[in-house]
Amino acid sequence: MYAKHLKRAGSLLLYDNSSCMRGSCKLSDLVTNPLQKKTVQSESQARLTQREGKLSLRTIIMLLSSLCVVSITLAVMLGPVKIEPFTVWKIALSHIPYIGDFIEPDWSKSQENIIWTIRFPRVLLGAVAGAGLALAGAVIQALLRNPLADPYILGVSSGASVAATTIIIFGGFQIFGQYALSIGAFLGAIVSIVIVYILAQVSGRINSSRLLLSGVAVSMVLSSITNYIVLSAPKEQGMRDAMFWMMGSFSGGKWEHLMIPAIVVAAGLTFLLFQYRALNALLMGEETAKTLGINTDSLRKILIIVISLLTGVIVAVCGSIGFIGLMIPHISRFLIGSDHRRVLPVSALLGALLMIWADVGARLVLAPQEVPVGIITSICGGPFFIWLLRRGNNSLGGGNK
Repeated sequence: MYAKHLKRAGSLLLYDNSSCMRGSCKLSDLVTNPLQKKTVQSESQARLTQREGKLSLRTIIMLLSSLCVVSITLAVMLGPVKIEPFTVWKIALSHIPYIGDFIEPDWSKSQENIIWTIRFPRVLLGAVAGAGLALAGAVIQALLRNPLADPYILGVSSGASVAATTIIIFGGFQIFGQYALSIGAFLGAIVSIVIVYILAQVSGRINSSRLLLSGVAVSMVLSSITNYIVLSAPKEQGMRDAMFWMMGSFSGGKWEHLMIPAIVVAAGLTFLLFQYRALNALLMGEETAKTLGINTDSLRKILIIVISLLTGVIVAVCGSIGFIGLMIPHISRFLIGSDHRRVLPVSALLGALLMIWADVGARLVLAPQEVPVGIITSICGGPFFIWLLRRGNNSLGGGNK
């Protein structure tokens, strides 16, 4: 009798092994206990969902990267002088060492000046600025746990505006030549950050609510100073130039203005990706983050420095551009959830993509005149923000994700 049962069990085991070798069995098929079987099935489903989520993230990043390349091509093509897409990339590749040796020039000198000297640095600067502001917005929203926070909440834009309007209207920093405006705006941003940082500290520690209120207060004071400087302008042209800069523009974009923002944004993204677990913990609250072993005080100070550096460098070159840092993180969470390992790269790509097309609109809407890009982003961003609020949850958890 025992031999009969052993023979039957052996045949079943042989069948199961052959099925597994063919890949037709599942781990749950080898479990007979109903409770264990349910647990194994749940774990398998979780692994499958996680694998699908990773594939989805990879697909989204590849799609957004492709869209960015196409958008850069179209943005460089569009303008008073129409240029073919192949000509655009042949001119661009001809300036790359070694690769340019294999490209036969079949374009005019004027086309090369338009593409390489004027349009390409402007478009790339817009992409870098959009990516940096979106990254800063995602981090500041996690840091303050406030869905309405944006990179300018720390007073960076207001401090830069005071310095920039002073230089535009009254002059200054002439020893820096063409970089006087950018350097002055960056120094103004740094001063405002230091003031906010000092006001937000209590016994050597920074409180999120105090940081938010300090940023708002300093921004209001500095904005009033900026308005007074603009109204005191001795020439109307100086007033117009100051107002145009305060609403953001890439019209002065040059290759020499691109290097520092690109390095800062790339370094910021790399650093923040290593901190994604800490950012996820901050979304659950400061006490929870401390329970998980995170030094929230040190982390908050480091994140403030990173946000300020990202925003300060971009504002110094491009002026104040709204909407991107506020809305892009919400769009990213709406698409792929609230995990910052996914939110950060998707936000950077979305920010770059939307800023490219905002600048195209700024150039072409009232051509040959140019509209400040901040007006375009606000006009597009306001209705979209209202639609997003009406459609679903605006929390940092990513809506229905």
